Amino acid sequence: MVPRAEFGSYYGRPVIKSPVWAAPDIAGYLFLGGLAGASSVLAAGAQATGRQGLAKVAKSGALAAGCLSLAGLVHDLGRPSRLINMLRTFKVTSPMSVGSWLLAAYVPAAAASCASAVTGRLPRIGAAATAGSAVLGPVVATYTAALICDTAVPAWHDGYREMPFLFAGSAATAAGGLGLLAAPFAESAPARNLAVLGACGELTAARLMERRLGLVAEPYQRGPGGGFMKAGQLLAAAGLAGSLASARSRLAGRLAGAAFLAASAVTRWGIFHAGLASAADPKYTVVPQRERVEARKPRPA
Repeated sequence: MVPRAEFGSYYGRPVIKSPVWAAPDIAGYLFLGGLAGASSVLAAGAQATGRQGLAKVAKSGALAAGCLSLAGLVHDLGRPSRLINMLRTFKVTSPMSVGSWLLAAYVPAAAASCASAVTGRLPRIGAAATAGSAVLGPVVATYTAALICDTAVPAWHDGYREMPFLFAGSAATAAGGLGLLAAPFAESAPARNLAVLGACGELTAARLMERRLGLVAEPYQRGPGGGFMKAGQLLAAAGLAGSLASARSRLAGRLAGAAFLAASAVTRWGIFHAGLASAADPKYTVVPQRERVEARKPRPA
């Protein structure tokens, strides 16, 4: 019997440098950005259909999530001046540069939209700000997928095809969950529909990504990342089950909303920890490289 191969590196160091990002800051940044962007889209739809209570909740959630997302980013950077320095240039090839400018434009628009909804003043400016934040919302919700995929971390980089769809679904799940949890019961139907659509998209994209990645999908199935991902799937399933009764029961709607919101957050934590685990283990870098080299070799005639 040939012993199973052990993958290592010089001095026991990982083949690639693991990200130095901290879990509360950047994992929260990934979740809150999605919640903010999708909430702005939900707010615009609610306002256009006359659901003012749902619009106010979504706008408030978008502003709070956007500000907390910025706070997490600044805390991870160490000093606010570093975020300001990132705005000195604009590089379309850098997801971090594009994201910094997106947040710099999005948060003021979300703030103006929320302020107008809460105070009832300057409705025209509020409507323009609502439209502006809704236009930027989908990009704010998904650009973090490009941010993590544009790295050498195997579990993130190799999932570049499905990751934007996973993030979009997760963002919709969170925004819909917040609407179900906090909006007036009579106006919660759009939030419920958005959460159900997002949860289905999130679960489908995650499944397709894990199936395609093969070996590199292990961190999404084992360890801390796998634990968070499984918890997210169970919470999403609970939210879907609760949504069946949410049209008739206010309590069921609140519980389903909480489950959807938690499912989105836990899934982002799972993606974050899976990436760290894949960067720390050399086999997730070495084995796919060897497979790609073998695949490019000419086959004998």
